[in-house]
Amino acid sequence: MAVIGKYTGKIIVGVGMLMIIPLVTSLVFAEWDTAVDFVISMMVCFVFGFGTQLVCRTSKDLAWSHGLVVASGSWIWATLIGCMPHYLSSHEGSYLDSMFDVMSGYTTTGMYLLQDLDHVSNGLNMWRHVLTYAGGQGIVVIALTFLFKGTGAIYQLYAGEGKEERLLPNVINTARAIWVMSLGWLIAGWVLLSAAGLWLGMRPDRAILHGLWMFMGAFSTGGFAPQSFNTIWFHSSLYEALCVVIFVAGSLNFAMHWSLWHGHRAELRKNIEIRSFAVTLVVLSAAAAWALADTGIYGNGVVLFRKVFYQLVSAHTTTGFGTIYSRSFVTQWGEAAMLATIAAMALGASSCSTAGGIKALRVGLITKSFLGDIRRLISPGSARITVRYHHIRDQILNDDTARVALTVTLTFVTMYAVVVFIGVLFGYPLADAAFEGVSAASNSGLSCGLLSPTTPDGLKLSYVIAMWLGRLEFVAVLATAGWLWASVKGR
Repeated sequence: MAVIGKYTGKIIVGVGMLMIIPLVTSLVFAEWDTAVDFVISMMVCFVFGFGTQLVCRTSKDLAWSHGLVVASGSWIWATLIGCMPHYLSSHEGSYLDSMFDVMSGYTTTGMYLLQDLDHVSNGLNMWRHVLTYAGGQGIVVIALTFLFKGTGAIYQLYAGEGKEERLLPNVINTARAIWVMSLGWLIAGWVLLSAAGLWLGMRPDRAILHGLWMFMGAFSTGGFAPQSFNTIWFHSSLYEALCVVIFVAGSLNFAMHWSLWHGHRAELRKNIEIRSFAVTLVVLSAAAAWALADTGIYGNGVVLFRKVFYQLVSAHTTTGFGTIYSRSFVTQWGEAAMLATIAAMALGASSCSTAGGIKALRVGLITKSFLGDIRRLISPGSARITVRYHHIRDQILNDDTARVALTVTLTFVTMYAVVVFIGVLFGYPLADAAFEGVSAASNSGLSCGLLSPTTPDGLKLSYVIAMWLGRLEFVAVLATAGWLWASVKGR
């Protein structure tokens, strides 16, 4: 128990340190009330974090189960404490609503219950986007980068956030490499989006802030935006195109970024994740376009392509940016196009990335395994069928890898079904409940208009749990449940 408290405390200290960014923003713009909110919240983080480390002082190292418990539990504590600035701002209807928004940010979902978004302070808007940007890399990755010394069991913390790729032999160096790449993208994307904002006629300060926030929301595939109308607010095909490039980049595996960073551009063509993602994106976009073509809601093919492609790429990368109004999915797109969008959200993008969902790697591996089984059935009994795939390096697909991919996929499908069923139980139409439920559970963030501050608390809570489970991909959460059960039985 002491080792869990010690490392959880370190992570909460990291959350408090992140609040320095919105605090400085509030001071720069003379938002004194908001600054006080962040000072109070920071003090709570530091008292909890340092106090927990003091009480739980130990020289023990993390065991495997301890690392997973810390990884899952720290997200809960970071949400409970990190939502204080939201609640103190008076823009939230309840503490649960504040928790919903912060969990949505950490998990890069992008749904929100914040009221009067267009008039929130710059400090709070900065906090929203810092949350989703940090959550995209992983709050444990932040702690590994800045607060932890190397120990043999630190990998459990890293893997507990649903990340398994090691860019470098040392996990802490891997975490730092992720941040170096992310900050490189931040500088480039921020400059481009700020320049686009200036070109659109925005004031310099607004162009710079919006450029930063939109980059954070896009690269983290988090979907938060500084305005309630999201990308529609900009009325710019240039801004849309830049955002697409950024959130597609954010949805790539960090190992893919590392490979490209070192000049291995052929990886884009050979990698099973890229191929799987490209195929499902083309198929689902074509299905949505086909369903909408006869409706005539879009004036011509160019507009149809622009609307469908943007929404489907946003859904498939689990970003949640939109260029149509939320209720348009129901009132204009209809069930067939909604189904294509739901499927895109459910599948998600790359593993070990900022994106959510089942992941393209698992889809590719399951497909490869299925086709391999068919080849074995139609081949002579003496034939030896070996299934190969390329993911960073050439690999052989064995039964264990295929079984794990299928197990996690079925777990995701089960979670999707449960959260959709809960939505139906609360009286919402199946199409609406399916769209909103899958969006929450896959950390996508697109909305068909079901979610609002008046949504029943039970449904809000189920979405919070689904976002948490989906982001951590169950392993850390199941390990925590097992540890709690063992602790209770031990007593």
